[in-house]
Amino acid sequence: MAAPKSLVGPSPLAAVIAGALSLAVAMGIGRFAFTPMLPLMIRDGQLDLGAGGWLAAANYAGYLLGGLTGARVRWSAVRLSVVALLLTAALTATMALPHSLWLWMVLRLVAGVCSAWAFVGTSVWCLGALAAMGRPSWGSTVYSGVGLGIAAAGLYCLAGAAAGISAASLWLQLGVLALVLFAPVAAVLRKMDGHAAPAAAAADAQAGAGTRGLVLCYGVMGFGYILPATFLPVLARSVVEDPRWFGLAWPVFGLTAAISTLLAARLMQHASRLQVWAASHLLMGIGVLLPSLWLNGWSVALSALLVGGTFMVATVAGIQEIRGRAQGNPTPLVSRMTTAFAIGQIAGPVLSSLLLHLPAFAANGLNLALDAGAAALAVSAVWLWREARRPA
Repeated sequence: MAAPKSLVGPSPLAAVIAGALSLAVAMGIGRFAFTPMLPLMIRDGQLDLGAGGWLAAANYAGYLLGGLTGARVRWSAVRLSVVALLLTAALTATMALPHSLWLWMVLRLVAGVCSAWAFVGTSVWCLGALAAMGRPSWGSTVYSGVGLGIAAAGLYCLAGAAAGISAASLWLQLGVLALVLFAPVAAVLRKMDGHAAPAAAAADAQAGAGTRGLVLCYGVMGFGYILPATFLPVLARSVVEDPRWFGLAWPVFGLTAAISTLLAARLMQHASRLQVWAASHLLMGIGVLLPSLWLNGWSVALSALLVGGTFMVATVAGIQEIRGRAQGNPTPLVSRMTTAFAIGQIAGPVLSSLLLHLPAFAANGLNLALDAGAAALAVSAVWLWREARRPA
C-alpha cells in the first residue's frame, strides 16, 4: 500500500530547489531588492542618499531582531519559513504605497525580521532534510538562491528602469514576483511540515572551542560587505548615467554570488573551511576598498565581482564551520551567527549616514566608511588564517 501523501517526503533535488527559491525570495527580494531600487527611488524624488542609509539600517535592525528571535519562536522550521516568506511578499508590495520615511522604515524593519526567520528556518529544514537523505554536500547549492534572487531582482529593476517604470510600480511587481516564486516552495514544504523539528530545539546546546572568534568574524563580514551591497548601484550611477549600464552592477553581484556557492564545496575539498573563509575576507576587503580609491566603471565592476564572489563563500564556510564545532543541535549557534551578521550590517549604513551628515566628512563620508570596512575585513582575515593553523 502506498504511503499517505502527507508522509511522503520530497526528493533531494526538490528540497534543494525549494531551499534555493526560499532564500531567493527572503534575501534576494525581501532584503536586497532595496539596493537596485534605491537609485530609482532617488530618481523619482522619494528620498535622498542619506535617507536611503537609514532605510537600509532599519532593515538590518529587523534582521538583527529576527536573528535574536528566530531560534526562540515555537514554530517548526517549515512554518517559520512559510510565515516569513508570505509576509515578505506582502511587505515588498506595500512599499509601493506613498509613505513617510518613518513608515517606510517600519516596513523595512519588519521585512528584515522576516528575512532572518526565513534564513534560519530554511537552513534548519533544508540542510536537515539533505543530511537525512544522504546528500549533505548539496547544502552549498541551496545558498546559491541568495545570489540568484539578487540577480533576478536586479535584472527586473534594470528592465523596469530602462522602460521608465516608476519605483512604486516596481515595488508592487516585485511583491507579486516573490509570491510567484513562493508557490513551488509551498508545494515542497507541504510534504515536509509533519517531519520538521522546531526551530527552537536544543536551545541548551553547547558551543565548541573558538566559536566566539568565529561569530565576531562573521559580524565583521556583515559590516564590510554591506556598504558595497547597499550602495554599488548608486556608485555606478555616479560614473555611468545610462541605467542600462549602471544597473548591471547589482545583477553581476548576484550572479557572481550564485556561481561562487557552486564552487565553495570544491574549494573546501582542497583547503580547510577557515582558510577559504580567510581568503574570502581578504578578497572582499579589496573589493570594498576599490571604489574609495578609484571610482569609475571598471572599479565598480571589479568591486561587484570581488564582493559578490566572496560573501556567499564566506557565508557557507562560516555556517559549516560553526555547525561542525557545535556540541548538539547547531540551530542556536546559526542564530547567533545571524545576529552578529545583522549587527555588522547595522553598523555599516549607520556609520555612512552619520559621516554623510557631518559637515567635516560629508564630501567623503561614504569613502571613509568603505575604508573602515576594508580594514576590518583585513584584520579578520588574519585572525581566521591564524585560527586555521592552530591544532584541532
